[in-house]
Amino acid sequence: MRKWTATALALVLTSPAFAIDEITVTATKRPMPLQTLVGNTASLKGEELLDLSFDHPAEALNRLPGVDIHHNNGQEHLTGIRSPVLTAGAGAGSFLFAEDGIPLRAPGFANVNGLFDAHGEQAARMEVVRGPGSALYGSNAVHGLVNVLTRNPLDDKSSFLDVSSGSHLQSTGKFLYTSPGESSAYNLALTLKHDDGWRDDSGYDQQKATFRWDQQSGDRRMTAVLSGNNLNQETAGFIEGPKAYEDLNLAKSNPNPEAYRDAKSLHGFISLAWDEGDRTTTLTPYFRVHDMNFLMHFLPGKPREENEHKSLGIQLRRDQTFDAHQVIYGLDIDLTKGSLYEYQDGPQVFSYTHGLHYDYEVTAKSASPYLHTEWQLSEATKLVAGLRLDVTRYDYDNKADVVTVGRFQRIADRSDTFTTLTPKLGITHAVADEINLFARYARGQRAPQTTDLYRLQIKQEVGEIKSELLDSIEVGARDAIGPVTWEVTAFAMKKKNFFFRDSDGFNVPDGRTKHWGVELSGAAPLGGMFSLSGALTYAEHTYDFNNLVAANSTEDIARGNFVDTAPKWLGNLRLNWTPSETFRTELEWVHMGRYFTDGANTNDYDGHDVLNLRAFWDVTDTVTLYGRIENIADTAYAERADFAFGNERYFPGEERSFFVGIRKAL
Repeated sequence: MRKWTATALALVLTSPAFAIDEITVTATKRPMPLQTLVGNTASLKGEELLDLSFDHPAEALNRLPGVDIHHNNGQEHLTGIRSPVLTAGAGAGSFLFAEDGIPLRAPGFANVNGLFDAHGEQAARMEVVRGPGSALYGSNAVHGLVNVLTRNPLDDKSSFLDVSSGSHLQSTGKFLYTSPGESSAYNLALTLKHDDGWRDDSGYDQQKATFRWDQQSGDRRMTAVLSGNNLNQETAGFIEGPKAYEDLNLAKSNPNPEAYRDAKSLHGFISLAWDEGDRTTTLTPYFRVHDMNFLMHFLPGKPREENEHKSLGIQLRRDQTFDAHQVIYGLDIDLTKGSLYEYQDGPQVFSYTHGLHYDYEVTAKSASPYLHTEWQLSEATKLVAGLRLDVTRYDYDNKADVVTVGRFQRIADRSDTFTTLTPKLGITHAVADEINLFARYARGQRAPQTTDLYRLQIKQEVGEIKSELLDSIEVGARDAIGPVTWEVTAFAMKKKNFFFRDSDGFNVPDGRTKHWGVELSGAAPLGGMFSLSGALTYAEHTYDFNNLVAANSTEDIARGNFVDTAPKWLGNLRLNWTPSETFRTELEWVHMGRYFTDGANTNDYDGHDVLNLRAFWDVTDTVTLYGRIENIADTAYAERADFAFGNERYFPGEERSFFVGIRKAL
């Protein structure tokens, strides 16, 4: 391990993954040079996303520093961004998933699998902010946010047809059409995916569509986007037993052939912007509709859940320039009505009882004024300060009896209001023509998820759950200009009111954690036909409180223990070989470090190293053939390791697999 770490560190420090004079959008919701950004943003651009031809967002986003997304089964995932890989309400609520800056799900109604609603396969770019978002982003942007940016048809005139196929009858078709036009244009993107699954009874079908229309006339601009997703998945569950993933027959098996997930979503917005001298006003009304039902195969008793929510919202924003200074202020309003129904068809297992668990509706209202300022203190120094207020009210309506059954506590109707205030302060300073230093303090805070508040268990008290709060500081340096680009960032964070589930599935509403680490990323030519890019992360995530069995817990957690599913080391290195203008290859090395699988730190996973190979051949100016081999060494590994309900559990990593495709520009 020491040898690998030293080698990777040396390679990444001579490298980064930025383009010359790269532009980023997410931090302020408007284009700005990455070089002068206060804080961090990492991105994947459209060409790279197309070349990856990824089937799961983890394949793309895990190339970025500080990102650790676990591919469970099918299109399911769990996310870690500058954090452990989090589950349940923490996994849903600690990250903001957005498309064009608009959250894909409503505050309080997030989903741990939220990335399958985004059309990342055909995005213009995917940007990740590690740690709390800026003042322009509110609830859920605590540990980080992922923003998927759709293609602007006025700037990107691409049209293409792309088809690919491979192992276990996996096939993908992508179609993009962009209309001509200089001041008015639209595009239509379609992605169709089918996979029989490499494990038994684990196939899925998924369809995504995005329509975008842009108009520009003088000082007025309009953007309209409509995007939808439909997923029908047969899910393979955990395999159990010590290092069960090393047994190929067991890895291919499915202990839960009855498991499934069906999810539909539709969201859209119209953004109107107009300039008035040194001011720009933007008005963006939006809507979202989500409907999902699935079998909770990962819990004893395997209850089924049906949930849905519908939202209307509006974002009002004004940008104003005063000489070299800029001010952005605005108001976000979101109105949502949602419901959840949970029922166990089978007999009682442990305290998971047969019959109804929960049946309720929640109406949510949130209002969020914010202020973001940028002050050019000198030609080399810029100060950024911001403040956001989020006020969230939930009105809970219980549709079932008020009773406790097994571990499930159904509570009476009630209303809850949460108010959070999140300041931000940062500075950047150019010490040379190309090198910038930056430092940033940010607070992330979110109202509890509705499932945290109203899907209560025994041992919990009504109304005890508080808003999760995280304070973060980071310092870094970057050179994002030229053929060799790099960024290094160090961070430290403290979090309280951490709501999580212990290894027996019981809720812990008042945890505390500490986090610190260093993230490196870079890209560089190596001379001749070779280049290198990659990311390396070292981080420690520990509990900062005691939660002992003697104190009515089911799992001993002591201050200083490592949070489960929090590897210290993450690495992704890519060696590129381009022998000609028409042919290129990429060898990718994915490293996952060892991590504990329970909060008591009594069980662990050794980690893994996986190699992938991709190749591209531009047959003509309009036709590209491509292929990839995943896990070329046929390594036995686990996409996710877990310890729960007394068992070692794994989602096994896929054996060696092959894929080929062709893309034709239209």
